[in-house]
Amino acid sequence: MNSRRKNQFLIPVGTLLLSAILFCSQPFFVSPVSAQTIGSSNDSLKLLLHEIDTAYAQLQPQVIMPAEGYLKYDYLIPAGFYEQMWDWDGFFIGNHLMNQDKHNAKYMKWWVLNFVNSVDSNGYVSGCITTKGPRPIFGKFAMKPFLSQGAYLYSKRTGDFDWLKPIYDKLKAVIAYREATELDSTYDLFYWDIGVQSGADNNPAVGNDEKDRGKIIGCDINTFQLREYEAMNLIAKKLGYRTDAEYYHKKAESLKYAMLKHLWFNDDKSFFNIRRDNGEAIKRVTYSNFVPLIEKILQTEDGRAMIEKYLLNKDYMSADYGIRSVSRQDPDYNNQVMIIPYSNWQGPIWIDANYMDIIALIRYGFDKEPVTLTEKLARMVLSDIKSCGSMHECYDADTGAPLAPTAEESPNHLFTGFVGWNLLVQDMLEGAVTGKWMMLEME
Repeated sequence: MNSRRKNQFLIPVGTLLLSAILFCSQPFFVSPVSAQTIGSSNDSLKLLLHEIDTAYAQLQPQVIMPAEGYLKYDYLIPAGFYEQMWDWDGFFIGNHLMNQDKHNAKYMKWWVLNFVNSVDSNGYVSGCITTKGPRPIFGKFAMKPFLSQGAYLYSKRTGDFDWLKPIYDKLKAVIAYREATELDSTYDLFYWDIGVQSGADNNPAVGNDEKDRGKIIGCDINTFQLREYEAMNLIAKKLGYRTDAEYYHKKAESLKYAMLKHLWFNDDKSFFNIRRDNGEAIKRVTYSNFVPLIEKILQTEDGRAMIEKYLLNKDYMSADYGIRSVSRQDPDYNNQVMIIPYSNWQGPIWIDANYMDIIALIRYGFDKEPVTLTEKLARMVLSDIKSCGSMHECYDADTGAPLAPTAEESPNHLFTGFVGWNLLVQDMLEGAVTGKWMMLEME
C-alpha cells in the first residue's frame, strides 16, 4: 500500500538509540497529547501519518531477522525485549508488512512456512519458535489459531495459491490437532489450555490457575478458529478441493451457531467466556469479549448495543488514550508494569487489541470513532518514540505512559524497546486518512 513512500529520516537512528539508553533507563517520557485535542482535520492526520511513516521506517527493520538454525526462512519477531518468533505477533506483523508493500508479502509466507516446518506428526506446533527449535512454555503452549489465516491472506494479497499445495495437509493437521485437544464436545466450542496461551497473558476471564487448566471456553479462541475454518474453506476452493471446502464451510457455520448459542448473553448485550464444567458465564468485561465482533456474526443492532454499552463507555473500556484491556469496573483493573513471568492484560492499552476493536467498530457502522481512536494511539506511540527511541508493548490507559519493558527488566538494564504489532498504528492511520482500512477480510 505504501511502497510509494520513501521517507527521509527526520531523526538519525543513532540519536534514537542514544535517547533510548539515556532516557528510558529512567522513568521519563514525553506526555502524549491531551485527549481534549483529539479530533484533527484530515490535513493534520496526514501530517501525523508522515511523522509515523518516518519513525517507523527506522523501527520496522528490527522485526525482520535472517534465517538461522531451525528457522529456515527469514522470520518475524516483536524485537527489542523479544527475540523469538511468536504466533499472533508474527501474524499481525506480517499483515502490516504486506499491507505497506506487496514486495514484503514474502515475510508473511515465510512466517507460515517456518511454523509449518515445525508441525509434528500429531499436528502439534508450538506458539513460539527460536533458532534452536520450538519453545514450549507454560506447558506445550500450542500455537493460537492463526496459521491458515496467514496462509490465505498472503495468497489473497499476491494471487499465488499454488505454494499451498505442498503444505495443505499440514494446515489440515494443525486444525485436526486443535479439534482433538481443545474442542469441548458438550458445547462444540474451543477452550484455552491456560491464560498465557491466549496471548492476553493474565486476562482475568481466563486465568492461569494450574488447578483450573483447560476449563475456560473463550470468545477469542473461537473467533480465531472460526476464521481458520473460513480460511481453509477458501483455500480448498482455490485448490479445487470441493469436498474439503464444503467440510470447512459447515464447520464455520456450526461454530458460529455454537458461539451465538452459548457465548452471547442478550440480557447483558455482551459475549462472555464460559466455564466448561457448568456452562456458567464469566461476567468479566475484558478485551476478549469484543473479539467476536471482528467477524460480523451478530445482528447489527446487537453489535452496536454491545459497543455502545461497553467499548465506547468510559466507565468500562474507553480511556483517554485508547481502549483498555479490562474494564475499569473490574476488581483486578490495574496499569502495573509487568512483563515477567508474563505481561499485563488487566487494564493497559495494547495496540493489537485496539486494532481489532477498530475492525469491530467499522464492521458495525461506526465512522468517526475509529478515526478518533486511531489518532489517540498514534499520538501516544509517537510520544513514546520521541522519548525513548522505540516503543513499549503496552501503555497506561489512564495516563498514556509507556509501561513494559522497563530498563530494569531488559538485558544489562538498558531499555531494549518493543516494535512488533505496534506497527499496526501505521495501517490504522492510513485507514483514518484514506478511508481504506486493513480489515483482514476472508473473502
